[in-house]
Amino acid sequence: MPGSIDAMVDLLASGDYLAGRPLATVLFLALKMQRPLFLEGEAGVGKTEIAKVLSKALDRPLIRLQCYEGLDIASAVYEWNYPAQMLEIRLSEAAGISDRDRLEHDIFSERYLIRRPVLQALQSQNGKAPVFLIDELDRTDEAFEAFLLEVLSDFQVTIPEFGTVRAETPPIVIVTSNRTREVHDALKRRCLYHWVDYPKAAEELEIIRRKVPGCNAALSAEIVAYVQKLRTIDLFKNPGVAETIDWATALTELDRLALDPETISDTLGTLLKYQDDIARIQGGEGQKLLAEVSAELKAAG
Repeated sequence: MPGSIDAMVDLLASGDYLAGRPLATVLFLALKMQRPLFLEGEAGVGKTEIAKVLSKALDRPLIRLQCYEGLDIASAVYEWNYPAQMLEIRLSEAAGISDRDRLEHDIFSERYLIRRPVLQALQSQNGKAPVFLIDELDRTDEAFEAFLLEVLSDFQVTIPEFGTVRAETPPIVIVTSNRTREVHDALKRRCLYHWVDYPKAAEELEIIRRKVPGCNAALSAEIVAYVQKLRTIDLFKNPGVAETIDWATALTELDRLALDPETISDTLGTLLKYQDDIARIQGGEGQKLLAEVSAELKAAG
């Protein structure tokens, strides 16, 4: 575990994740205080990547619960192996076993329990508690969100037929939300909180340098300046860091050395994901942005 905030910055940097001091501080505190960390922000700003980098840098298994509408306990927490239970009941009946209490105890035992991500996260692997990523919690409903309160406050799950399963060592819990809906205050109170924003130009340029080392310096500067400009206009969905990396990779694969209107028009599908946004930028507005970027970079030398 990192012993200081600076060590946390270095640990994330070792996984090519550039974190500002506020984010490094709240991550450091989450580890020290053994509290879940709730990360909120626009899609594509790198919230999920934080859990992946922590898992790799700390050499801990990553357990991911990808949330979606309709997610239930059977898919997220646990379920019973019903076919195996029914077979056990039939075999017991054939053997003449009539002790119902014993039979119930047998079929609702660890042997027949199927562990889903939440239960897996409460179980250490090779003596190490995992990194538990609850990704895009805002996609689930409030009922499932309420179920997680016990997990996030006490690192335990109560199974009616089995009992309470507690973590010997609390996992490192990262909860993410794209804020498509508000998450209840009861859940947020159990977590430390941080808003993950889009990176500044210098930070995003360094990200491109690390993630797409084949992209030349001049093109990288143009890409970052163009994307930063895009985020200032009223698009349906602003490009995230992931899209910036994809665009830089695409242009590198095409052996482009500079941006031009035709190249931008041809490759917008790697940067923008909605047709209305693409149509808007392919028109005059895209060329206007490119002219502004060129002028600013030229003035900056």
